[in-house]
Amino acid sequence: MTHQHLTTDHEQNDHPMNFLLNEDFNLPEAGEIRTGWVVEHRNNEILVDIGAKSEGIIPSREVSLFDEETLATLAVGNEVRVYIVNPGDENGNILLSYTKIVEEQDWIRADELLANQETFESKIVGYNRGGLLVKLGQIRGFIPKSQLSRDYQFNDKNPASMRKLIGQTIYAKVIEVDRQRNRLILSEKEAEKELRDVKRAQILSELKEGDVCEGRVINLADFGAFVDIGGVEGLIHLSELSWKRVNKPEDVLQVGDSIKVYVLNIDQDRQRLALSLKRLQPDPWTTIDEIYREGQLIEATVTKLTKFGAFARLNDEYELEGLIHISELSEDHVNHPNEVVKPSQVVTVRIIRIDPEQRQLGLSLKQVASDKYLETDLQMLSS
Repeated sequence: MTHQHLTTDHEQNDHPMNFLLNEDFNLPEAGEIRTGWVVEHRNNEILVDIGAKSEGIIPSREVSLFDEETLATLAVGNEVRVYIVNPGDENGNILLSYTKIVEEQDWIRADELLANQETFESKIVGYNRGGLLVKLGQIRGFIPKSQLSRDYQFNDKNPASMRKLIGQTIYAKVIEVDRQRNRLILSEKEAEKELRDVKRAQILSELKEGDVCEGRVINLADFGAFVDIGGVEGLIHLSELSWKRVNKPEDVLQVGDSIKVYVLNIDQDRQRLALSLKRLQPDPWTTIDEIYREGQLIEATVTKLTKFGAFARLNDEYELEGLIHISELSEDHVNHPNEVVKPSQVVTVRIIRIDPEQRQLGLSLKQVASDKYLETDLQMLSS
């Protein structure tokens, strides 16, 4: 009796020729991406085990372009992803590329940087008449002259001046990605703008009211002076330029002046600062009792007329302003101050009230010749 032998699954799997089937099944294809392990560096080539019948080779023409960081990534024993360039060249070698994998990742990153508009740091690797060449990983990007925020002084007649730029750090943003055309366009201007915004926010968060800062005058207006403090714009209002009366900012400051300023107020929402120059100068109102005394005669210039009186600026080094109440303009009845004085008129007035807390000076015209202050006048004359 003949017994038919049934082949079990176990016996099928253990067949001695099965490894050939498995090897054929695992043959790589051109364009495929595989994960493998670096097994050897030999003759400036790198051998990678990708699970095929033989190791794949990253050729010397590619290896010679690798920097130290890339070579460290491809150290023996490391797991790496590689691109199958040719599953079998004329010598039967499996040709691999690590650069193509990195470039793929770099293009993906370029798309992400374009989408999220994140600023990144790069190095200048070259230049031409149109702008600068930089690297984003293994791919090259181009920053046109129109997108440069600094004057790099492109000079065809003196290329040595441009060569000095190579290796310098630059910050940029991706503004165009066209992988099919191998086109990556970047902007330094956009990156600088973001960096200024970040710096501005940092300065604002660190500043406190009462701080004293270094600044530069960047603009003058009728109502005050604009000052730049590390990228944050602040305003010194006309009234905060000096304890003295100021008609226009040009009387005190010029564009380009470097000055110290006092921080009065911080507006985080508008990213603006209210600044003061006069708060860093001696306040005459704090020592006014040492400067003036009631009954003192002094020359003044009429500055403004109102229904209730005339304002006059004392003609001395402090130039404080006081009020001549309508009742103190004349012994006679006065309906309006313009019956007695006119703006810009220089008059002699007597100080009849000093109020440091209210920062007020009371002045009088009608009491200039008053007997009430005869003794004070004699003392002033004798001194």
